[in-house]
Amino acid sequence: MPNAQGLSTMDPPRTLRILVAEDESAAANALATLLRREGYEAMVAGDGLQALDMARSQPPDVALLDLGLPGLDGYQLAERLHGESGERRPLLVAVTGRGAALDRACSAAAGIDLHLVKPIEPDQLLGLLRRFRATIRP
Repeated sequence: MPNAQGLSTMDPPRTLRILVAEDESAAANALATLLRREGYEAMVAGDGLQALDMARSQPPDVALLDLGLPGLDGYQLAERLHGESGERRPLLVAVTGRGAALDRACSAAAGIDLHLVKPIEPDQLLGLLRRFRATIRP
């Protein structure tokens, strides 16, 4: 709705909150830096239990999950996030070095929406996030 100056008084769409669950700190920090540079809010967790705690306190819109996490692995984390999120379930994306058919089937069975194999192209990930953001309401 326009105000007296003809400008919209609607709040701009909020940014996506993205949880990066990755135990390799250099990779996690590089990914978080890329996401922040693009205007996303990025949270980094180094293991599955920390990621679950973060997701409970600040529910993400998207969770990028390494499958080989300590504590809860990426599959277990996805199942917990899927089960605990209700209607506001995040987009779950495996970002992993595991790309065999069995790995992809296990991802799907755990409720993971997309399975990306490392190394991922930044443009591929950013395009995916732009498309996802366009489909959700702020």
